[in-house]
Amino acid sequence: METESTEDAWHDRLIKAVYDFGVVLTELHGSNPWPEYAVLDSALSQLATEFWDHCFSQAEIRRAYEGALSDLTSYAAGEERRP
Repeated sequence: METESTEDAWHDRLIKAVYDFGVVLTELHGSNPWPEYAVLDSALSQLATEFWDHCFSQAEIRRAYEGALSDLTSYAAGEERRP
């Protein structure tokens, strides 16, 4: 039986944390009692400040956000929203 490497376990933990965050944001978006309050806008702003508070640089944060948006274009295959 093959055991999971430390690197694989680390990557699995990262993916699960991001997935769980996405699930919670989707739930909050769906139950938002203030339609004028953009959950995603607030979450990304709060996430950026958390990154800053945890010692990521502004350049690292900006590069990550811009890279994520760029990667999303090909991942979404031209769709604006997941069908």
